[in-house]
Amino acid sequence: MAVIGLRDPVEGDWGRLRGLQYSSLARLTFARLMAHAVAALLVLQTFGGRVHPALLVGWMALLVSVLISGARFDRSLVDADRRRVSRQEMHRQTISSLFVALAWALPMLVFGPFGDAAGRMTLWTVLAMLMTGMAVTFAAMPMATVLFSGVVGVSAVAAFLFEGEYTAAAVSTVFVVIVSVGAVEVARTFLGARVAEAGMAEKSEVVSLLLREFEEGDADWLWQVDANRRIRSVSPRFAFALGADPEDLEGKPLIQVIAGPAWEDGHFHSSLHDLAERLKRRESFSNLLVRATLHGSHRWWELSASPKVDDNGTFVGFRGVGSDVTEQRESAEKIAYLARYDTLTGLPNRLMLTEALGDAMGYSEKWRSNCAFLMIDLDRFKAVNDTLGHLVGDQLLAMVSDRMTRIIKDGEVCGRLGGDEFAVVVRDVADSQRIAELADAIIATLSQPYEVDHHMLYVGASVGSAIGPRDGATVETLLRNADLALYRAKDEGGGSHCTYEPALHAHAEERRKLEFSLRHALERSEFGLVFQPVVDATSEAVVSFEALLRWNSEEHGSVSPAKFIPLAEDTRLIVPIGEWVLRMACQEAMNWPPHVKIAVNVSGEQLLDPYFAETVVGALAASGLPPHRLEIEVTESIFVRDATVAQMTLENLMGIGCGVALDDFGTGYSSLGYLRKMRFSTIKVDRSFVQGAAKDNPESLAIVRAVVAMADSLDMSTTAEGVETEAELETIRRLGCKKIQGYYFGRPMSAADARGLFSQTRILERKAG
Repeated sequence: MAVIGLRDPVEGDWGRLRGLQYSSLARLTFARLMAHAVAALLVLQTFGGRVHPALLVGWMALLVSVLISGARFDRSLVDADRRRVSRQEMHRQTISSLFVALAWALPMLVFGPFGDAAGRMTLWTVLAMLMTGMAVTFAAMPMATVLFSGVVGVSAVAAFLFEGEYTAAAVSTVFVVIVSVGAVEVARTFLGARVAEAGMAEKSEVVSLLLREFEEGDADWLWQVDANRRIRSVSPRFAFALGADPEDLEGKPLIQVIAGPAWEDGHFHSSLHDLAERLKRRESFSNLLVRATLHGSHRWWELSASPKVDDNGTFVGFRGVGSDVTEQRESAEKIAYLARYDTLTGLPNRLMLTEALGDAMGYSEKWRSNCAFLMIDLDRFKAVNDTLGHLVGDQLLAMVSDRMTRIIKDGEVCGRLGGDEFAVVVRDVADSQRIAELADAIIATLSQPYEVDHHMLYVGASVGSAIGPRDGATVETLLRNADLALYRAKDEGGGSHCTYEPALHAHAEERRKLEFSLRHALERSEFGLVFQPVVDATSEAVVSFEALLRWNSEEHGSVSPAKFIPLAEDTRLIVPIGEWVLRMACQEAMNWPPHVKIAVNVSGEQLLDPYFAETVVGALAASGLPPHRLEIEVTESIFVRDATVAQMTLENLMGIGCGVALDDFGTGYSSLGYLRKMRFSTIKVDRSFVQGAAKDNPESLAIVRAVVAMADSLDMSTTAEGVETEAELETIRRLGCKKIQGYYFGRPMSAADARGLFSQTRILERKAG
């Protein structure tokens, strides 16, 4: 049905194929008209004296009209091979063929009875000639042949049967069937050939398009060499890549062209040797990286090619593609550099240091030697970063890296782990004294002053070291143990070198267990508060208590605050713990006389919590404690981390009526700027100055006098901490401190004991009354 044209399959562009099929009609129009003219003359000659002239003229007029109409339509299909043929055009051509068939059926039906058997046979011969011609010339149009043969054949068979010529009727029937079947088969072959031609044309078009796009690309080109490895058929893009004209490159050796000046001295890049070997062995290669020297500059090419042979199997050269990958290679090298080197200092980063340590461990295992890993952390760097900004901090780190590179020797790798942490890998530790000398040199060199943007900066360094494989058989273990040693050096105050000891691991494990227990201490109700009294320096009456946190753990027993408070701050557990302390302290303060205040220590982590002010307000509201009876104690160190946030939080608390005490004044990052910006209610003098003043230490006496005078002028109160003896008490009174805190007046006590102080006071007052 598809061959005849009664339907189009779903697959394929049949409108285009019909165009190829119908385009042949226009080419055969003249030949077809001449054939019909000759046949018409034979009919006229056969029946000229037997049929009335009017019938013959009428028939000729009808035949000429339908043939001219059909010819005009066929000429409109002259461009059908370049477009699609519609179903309307197909139907019109079918109707045209039907009218021609009906015009030729008339002579057999109308003229036949006027002649004898010989005349009818002559007419049949003419019609058979036309049917055969249609089957041959209309191979692309089986529908036209089938219609013509069917209509004319049926008329002939009817005429023979009417005249009783049954043999002629049978022969005519067989002939019509053979012609129709043959026309369909010829059309099938023709259409199959057109489908194949269309497929080949489409593939050729696609290949041409791809080659054109490939050749017009910015980075790729085609190249070809003959059996002697000389360039042939130079493509424009290949010539452009070489920076020369195609005519100048034709016939030149490929290696000579891309080697540049190296062709003369013979010192080729290794990639060119590799290319020459591939060409010599006549083997295919893909994505071969080659360095080309063009006009004094080096470029990197990626070449692919396959050997070519002629029809006789003789090798005729190579044909392939190439592309310039210089930018990609430079980008890849830059990415590889960034992956292994620190961008700020230019030193090897953690990845490269880990690889260097792995190589050192492998070397030690092979030669039964030792290697070492030193981890360095800068002391006081965070203060510089927070106060002067990251730009100054980055410049300081760059200076540190310069000093580090001047210290190390051959066989040692220095790098930056991140932040203010550096490391050194020592490949072969022939003398264990070298590690101590290197660590001391690092500490001494990095502790020298730095001048950055007109700022004179002082930072120190702490060093932790581990020896492999003694202190660890794997890279991970050695890194961890060096870190533990560094942690010990930092705990000891910094500026020192500690080597790894197995006890450090036990200490770290103990800290881990302590942290685990600390995370569950609140839910287990293991915390408690004790209260140390603060008395008036003149009347010695209790004016406030400082709430102090204690932890009695189920696993570890009584844990010192000096041990668990820093741990809570490191893990930020101090925030929920501090909230609990605030609530409990405010509730207990409600059991005291209205004039007695409660002081609660607050860490920097709590002040940086955006909800801390709400926490204080919640604790006051839940307990009913007036805000003026709560005093928040802070140290100067909180202003180093984020002075703006800390100041805003404290101002909010002072705005609701709470007092703020500055604890340990003079021992931290002292700055009178804090006193100018914030109106503290109390300044607490550290116990070291109190003890020094009692011993008539001039510096301590001067500091205490200055603090008291400054506080008086700023309308602030002063509290002397750590008063333990009567001599210290008299000295502090003489210097003018208004409040005193220390063992002389009372150690930290339970809540019941604190309430008992006021009961005793009431009893004494009643006795005195």
